Amino acid sequence: MTWQDDYGRDLVGVFGTPQRLLVRGEGCYVWDADGKRYLDLLAGIAVNALGHAHPALIEALSTQAATLAHVSNFFATPPQLELAATLKKYGDFPEGSKVFFTNSGAEANEAAIKLSLRHRPGGRLIALENSFHGRTLGSLSITFKPAYREPFAPMTGNVTFVPANDVDALAAELDETVAAVFVEIIQGEAGVRAVDRDYLRAAQRLAHEAGALLVVDEVQTGVGRTGRWLAHEGFLEPDVVTLAKGLAGGVPIGAVIARPSASNLLAPGQHGTTFGGNPLAAAAALAVTREVHALMPHVAELGEVWRGDLAAVPGVTEVRGEGLLIAVDLDRPAAPVQAALLDAGFITNAVAATTLRLAPPLILTREQADSFTTTLRSILEAPTEGERG
Repeated sequence: MTWQDDYGRDLVGVFGTPQRLLVRGEGCYVWDADGKRYLDLLAGIAVNALGHAHPALIEALSTQAATLAHVSNFFATPPQLELAATLKKYGDFPEGSKVFFTNSGAEANEAAIKLSLRHRPGGRLIALENSFHGRTLGSLSITFKPAYREPFAPMTGNVTFVPANDVDALAAELDETVAAVFVEIIQGEAGVRAVDRDYLRAAQRLAHEAGALLVVDEVQTGVGRTGRWLAHEGFLEPDVVTLAKGLAGGVPIGAVIARPSASNLLAPGQHGTTFGGNPLAAAAALAVTREVHALMPHVAELGEVWRGDLAAVPGVTEVRGEGLLIAVDLDRPAAPVQAALLDAGFITNAVAATTLRLAPPLILTREQADSFTTTLRSILEAPTEGERG
């Protein structure tokens, strides 16, 4: 029996057969059960912000586990209180803003949906085409891809999808029946495609004119991933922001941050969570956020240089992204290239038919980025089976 047999026997097969059995990690590298090393350029899909086995995260988890790992939300804990204040400070949220902690991005978006429906009971929700907000039934209802939604139809709620960057289409749908507009700054699952800033500004204006909330999903783009603490910094002031993924560097946690326009919409008993904001996850997130906050200039600088280097590789047709959230479009199918890269010791993600997604740890070095670029070039320049034959 192999580990693949064990996986097929014991785990639900929604992910297919995993590509490798990973057993340990350090920094930006992971090792499989056969001892082979890989440069992790996916970081658990933008989760392992500090890479693997980072000393600050280890210390925070060890200290908190030896002190207090979990209590119910009938009680408060110092890490929870400090993390909420830190997120408000780093995001430059005004006085009166409040935080709700969850266990994941999908749960954060679920809470944002409930906030929206308390803001305008029975109201419609508007989301963008090619959006991804999660797999729970509520968050799935505002996720565009029909293949994800149709097996579970009918969805909860009344949701309208509009094309990104089409202000007229959005304006035609926004009226007093809409509770909230949900947007991503960069649509990661759609192939790392940024939504136009002028469109996002118009979405905020139109939503507020109609009395609706603007909710920004920063689950993938937040916590320094783009070289800014939040990707919407400097041009938007959304009513609600959702975070998760890199927030605790691999420990499950999500957060909803609501400005005063939405911070008091949920009354006691109208929402809850058992594990959300528990002291172990909160302590981990505090350690990660402090480290990441100091890394943002590095993320912005390396991302810009690396995108330029990748764009110069023959066979690459376009490079998109901000900071260390990058899409590499190819002149051929991405899946075989991803497989070849994995064999060569690089973990990437074929996020679309001809697109690789890179979302490495934010501690990635220039030398490590260069090693990937060199290997990608060699793979794309290698003759195909037909050319060799």
